[in-house]
Amino acid sequence: MAGASKKAFALRLDPALYAAIERSAAGDLRSVNAQVECLLREALSRRGVKLADPEPVRRGRPPKERDDGA
Repeated sequence: MAGASKKAFALRLDPALYAAIERSAAGDLRSVNAQVECLLREALSRRGVKLADPEPVRRGRPPKERDDGA
């Protein structure tokens, strides 16, 4: 599962802040969760905190398994 490597936790937000993030996410064609992660990465970057690049999301069908012994 792609999301298995991410840490899940509860986050309580002011409803107005959530609505603003939701509007921003819609404008960037992201989920609210992805938008929060993006905003946090940007904020940490501005503060000089170095992070590893996120692993790209695998999309589409998995590659077919080759059966060379048949």
